[in-house]
Amino acid sequence: MNPKDLSTYAKNTWCPGCGNFSILNTMKTVLSSLDDEGFPIDNVVLVSGIGCHGKIVDYLKVNSFYSIHGRTLPVATAIKLANPDLKVICCSGDGDSLAEGLDHLMFAAKRNIDITLILHDNRVYGLTTGQYTPTSPWGFKGKSTPLGTQEFPMNPAELMLVGGASYIARGYTHGIDLLRRLFKEAITHKGFSFVDVLQVCVTYFNMYESYNKRVYEVKDNDTGSFDDAMKIIRSWNYDGAEAPIPLGKFYQVDAPRFDQAFPGYEPHKVDRDSQIKKMLENFI
Repeated sequence: MNPKDLSTYAKNTWCPGCGNFSILNTMKTVLSSLDDEGFPIDNVVLVSGIGCHGKIVDYLKVNSFYSIHGRTLPVATAIKLANPDLKVICCSGDGDSLAEGLDHLMFAAKRNIDITLILHDNRVYGLTTGQYTPTSPWGFKGKSTPLGTQEFPMNPAELMLVGGASYIARGYTHGIDLLRRLFKEAITHKGFSFVDVLQVCVTYFNMYESYNKRVYEVKDNDTGSFDDAMKIIRSWNYDGAEAPIPLGKFYQVDAPRFDQAFPGYEPHKVDRDSQIKKMLENFI
């Protein structure tokens, strides 16, 4: 499949220079590659939240669901449990998943359900023109905090590690080759996959110059070690300091999954009616 075949007729309204363009083009390349390798595009479902990132469902020709704010993962969970054969991918913003949707994010990680979440992490509410988010640095001056926010930022990768996610990585929209590799690994991984993407908002929080000087790819790390992953993840805590920013795969393990826990689960051979009946019998 040609990645261009996944384009739609919708007019793109992202700001010129927005990091979302890199994520969109990477998704096209990865999904077309997976289709060629035997993962049919018809078996992919993309769920988005509310924010600038959410428009990706308008620009990518795949099955999709536009959820309400912070609710990508409940929708994705229902889709995955209804049809375990599907590849379910969520695109969500840092405000979307870490503020309104934080409880759902933590439970998805805890359950290790076989879903991929791509976090469009621009560290600002861009669609509503510049308020601070859970990953904005201390002192961030935006429309809701003109004197600077007095909250320290979250480190989403750290939350996911302690929460139970079985694949954790970080990419940057100025590193397309790495981003493609991480997306493909995350989507094909069996379990909850979390990719934190430093996706710059050129209009309200342009971090390109700062990131370009500080990012580096982690190599030869022990991705099966919780302690090693934590050390790497915590080496940069989203604060205002000019610390180096690690990119790459931080953690990957094989662990029991929530979508395996229901009677009758057997991908590609499951009788849907019987499965639903058995599930209901267990809940009654």
